[in-house]
Amino acid sequence: MQILVGLGNPGSQYARHRHNVGFMALDAIAERHGFGPWRRKFQGEVAEGRLGGERVLLLKPQTYMNDSGRAVQEAARFYKTPLDEIIVFHDELDLVPGKIRVKTGGGAAGHNGLRSMTAHLGADFVRCRIGIGHPGHKDRVSGHVLGDFAKADAEWLTPLLDSLADAAPALVVGDPARFMSDIARNAPRPDKAAKRSEEKNKDAGSDAASTSPEAEPPARRRLGKWDFARRLAGTDGPMAEKLRALKSRGTPDDN
Repeated sequence: MQILVGLGNPGSQYARHRHNVGFMALDAIAERHGFGPWRRKFQGEVAEGRLGGERVLLLKPQTYMNDSGRAVQEAARFYKTPLDEIIVFHDELDLVPGKIRVKTGGGAAGHNGLRSMTAHLGADFVRCRIGIGHPGHKDRVSGHVLGDFAKADAEWLTPLLDSLADAAPALVVGDPARFMSDIARNAPRPDKAAKRSEEKNKDAGSDAASTSPEAEPPARRRLGKWDFARRLAGTDGPMAEKLRALKSRGTPDDN
């Protein structure tokens, strides 16, 4: 039984975090290939099915990112799955958004989920690294990783996950080169999609700022006393006639 692991944190409040893209990848695979329903087992959520003719267990540890390895170790021990048949999907800061790379073994590079996996199982498992981009400074990494994908990111994220799900059988049968080439062929170019996403994110930020409760819309002028009086009196009737008569005389503070 091969085990495909998605790294992330449990709970709806984390569901759209960049750190949870591993969970998102497994959800896409399960849906595309008709896996059985998700159920609780091995301190995680699991679903069973077939990819490329191989029996596969999808596992989303529910132990939180820092202790992911504990759940994977329990499943691997139960099925006697060797390390080279454990494939882990996780977010990768050092790849641009939408880029995917597969490798076996390596360090944790500051990723607590990978660090936990290595501590419980060893380092020689297969890693499917899903690029989320780097925020540019180490002080911004935590907020970036533990922040939601922006709505504009759907331009590259949705087709990427679709392509990953389509190509997953190649990864399971031991052909990572084909897996990556299939994704590259079918998903949008990450650099262009990321650039468009960044531009949309900036525009969205500008729009949000312009409509902030603290900011008065530039097109809106203050209402003077005559404006308020007209709104209260309406346009017809004796009160409105009286207001028009007073208005015609003018006052020093008339707007």
